[in-house]
Amino acid sequence: MKIFFSFTPHILILCFSLLMGITGCKQEEKRIMTVTGPMQVENMGLTLTHEHIMVDFIGADSTGYHRWNREDVIKSVLPPLKKVKKKGLQTLVECTPAYLGRDPRLLKNISQKTNIQLITNTGYYGAVDEKFLPKHAFEESAEQLAKRWIAEWENGIEDTDIKPGFIKISVGSDSELSDVHEKLVRAAAKTHLETGLTIASHTGPEDPAFAQLNVLEEEGVSPEAFIWVHAQNGNTEAQIKAAEKGAWISLDGVQGKKKIIENYVQMLSNLKEHNLLHRALISHDAGWYSPGEPNGGDFRPYTPIFDQLVPALENKGFTREEIDRLLKENPKKAFVVEKKILK
Repeated sequence: MKIFFSFTPHILILCFSLLMGITGCKQEEKRIMTVTGPMQVENMGLTLTHEHIMVDFIGADSTGYHRWNREDVIKSVLPPLKKVKKKGLQTLVECTPAYLGRDPRLLKNISQKTNIQLITNTGYYGAVDEKFLPKHAFEESAEQLAKRWIAEWENGIEDTDIKPGFIKISVGSDSELSDVHEKLVRAAAKTHLETGLTIASHTGPEDPAFAQLNVLEEEGVSPEAFIWVHAQNGNTEAQIKAAEKGAWISLDGVQGKKKIIENYVQMLSNLKEHNLLHRALISHDAGWYSPGEPNGGDFRPYTPIFDQLVPALENKGFTREEIDRLLKENPKKAFVVEKKILK
């Protein structure tokens, strides 16, 4: 005897839903990783994508927690953070990498005191003649370095439960990548493919930017996972070309000087004219407490974007929607934890 089954669309949908529930195959909610834990993307709010709380320039062989007193750092950085919070800031991406003054416990403490969401990183900084690279970075392979960085994502940084929200690397300004710097890029690519963390690379000129994009392509990583840090140091044509490929163009040296503001207005206007404003990020690369300097050194404010650049953009005809895209919408897309595989 043959038995025939007839399934209506409603029954099929119900069966599929039950199967999803049984197997746990639900689509993961997109998130941003902060020093206090994951948050929903829509809660990121107004964001500065490249700033510093503290930077220690003494070198990888000498830096460490013995170099600063956390209470002194907090005392120094709270006033400028509170000032920018009054401008509406909700999230700050803290770009100080390991062996250059990264202190996840300090950042978590500051985040809790200010109610500003802070994002820290994994990765190594190769520029400045490799002064800030630990010895093992020269000895280990890209796979071994990636394993270290992936472990920070999976287990937390050092002996904390604080996880990185992106990968921060750095290369030299030469037209070709050195062997060590290429290794850092490949390690970052492998880390991204495993974790979904965005790669922000201190770069500068256009030649090393495109050299890195080529390496990422070889590793199967989409340009959408790459932030060209200090892209203001590249030429306009290169900014357009990289943005058209899908890379993020980070114009992150904003200061309150008139000529600098005019330059940033021009670069952003050029991206707008080419319908590429959706690939732009803006920030100051400001701060920071410097261990070893009297009172932590001179602290550059986080406010020129709000006090000088935004009014200048408005005078140029930028709409509130376009400004929100730069400060709210683009950061969400740039720092969402999501694997971006080359198609």
